Amino acid sequence: MANITLLEAQEEVDRWIKTVGVRYFSELTNTAVLMEEVGELARLMARKYGDQSFKAGENDENLGDEMADVLFVLLCLANQTGIDLTKAFQRNLEKKTHRDASRHKDNPKLA
Repeated sequence: MANITLLEAQEEVDRWIKTVGVRYFSELTNTAVLMEEVGELARLMARKYGDQSFKAGENDENLGDEMADVLFVLLCLANQTGIDLTKAFQRNLEKKTHRDASRHKDNPKLA
């Protein structure tokens, strides 16, 4: 699959839900599923980059897959709530750029 935009990803998820997934779960259910997926990603991150070790049979090969699971559910929620993630991300980046124009540069902890 070629590189896709956020809008294309939202459209692809919508097609998948309507053809394979039958229908969207409720927004509340998808929020809970998102938390579950973030937890699975956090578990792998803690083992690969943190102080925890992998259990027998565990490995970090699924790190990208866990990130994609998080993205998939987030795209579902955006579709369900009418959010254009491209526009939302652009606005958010502009907000951060304006708000944090010198904040990180002036942070001695980041020097």
